[in-house]
Amino acid sequence: MSSRLTSWYVFGFINIAILSLVACSGEKRPNADASAFRVALLTPGPISDQAWNATAYQGLERMRDSLGASISHIQTKTPAEFEENFRQYGAKGFDLVIGHGFEFQDAARRVGPQFPQTLFATTGGEGAGPNVVALSFAFDEPSYLAGMAAAAMTRTGVIGVIGGTELPPVKLGFEAFLAGARLVRPDIRLLTAYIGNWDDASAGKEQTLAQLSQKADVIYQNADAAGLGVFQAVRQAKGAWVIGSNADQNGLAPEVTLGSVLVDVPHAFLLLARQRQANTVQGPTLRFATASEVVRWVPNPTAPPLPEQVRAKMDSVRAEFAAGARPVLTPR
Repeated sequence: MSSRLTSWYVFGFINIAILSLVACSGEKRPNADASAFRVALLTPGPISDQAWNATAYQGLERMRDSLGASISHIQTKTPAEFEENFRQYGAKGFDLVIGHGFEFQDAARRVGPQFPQTLFATTGGEGAGPNVVALSFAFDEPSYLAGMAAAAMTRTGVIGVIGGTELPPVKLGFEAFLAGARLVRPDIRLLTAYIGNWDDASAGKEQTLAQLSQKADVIYQNADAAGLGVFQAVRQAKGAWVIGSNADQNGLAPEVTLGSVLVDVPHAFLLLARQRQANTVQGPTLRFATASEVVRWVPNPTAPPLPEQVRAKMDSVRAEFAAGARPVLTPR
């Protein structure tokens, strides 16, 4: 045997030995450990939106860091993909699978009963059964406070709301925003627009420019990545304000941001995961309201202060929400 061939055999044997040692060393990829607490997340949009989907992914990371969970994430676009990925994660035996949005509830209801050992959760909608639950965020409560702030800041008496699509939680938040505004200024006028998607920032900017041209000077957006276009348009305008949603967006354009309607999704996800680990989930619906601090109005500290009378009223209303009261919505 030639020296080159001998060296090749020795090299191959060493490589095989090294690979065997690595395989036995316990250095496994997170999803390879069947005994780990495994959590999967489906989002309807990109986690780079600095809003709804970004906070969900932060929650997934918090479960990994705080609980040692093995995590997986997929961005989905169609109802067929919702169901397909729910089913794949259920078949793999994941402990918790979260569909991040109201739109995932039908798929969760269909797939959940087929995998009783997996807990399927949606953010929004309604739960159905012991292993299909919904996280309900009282988004209307901080939206009501945001409306009060908007009414205190508007000079024209015209405010606007811009949403991605007309999902029930989004619509409810906008109705609460109007009700809060009318508490401060009964004659206020509201402009409403829906972009039709959650990721077209250019369309978000166009809708904002249209509302600004109709004298709206405070605009509340709930449009995820498309909402970034709202910030762009308001920043270019003179004398207008924008209100962020889902995440604390006060830093995106601090010079024109009045505040943010925050949903602390990471905290809610961590609470859910801990309950799942302990098998103490009390479904089918887990509600997070003002008292939980999961939802709250976060004023931008660099924005001009609101009139003292309005701030005092907002504090009073918030205390009522924390005690269990709900916003009283009025017809438009």
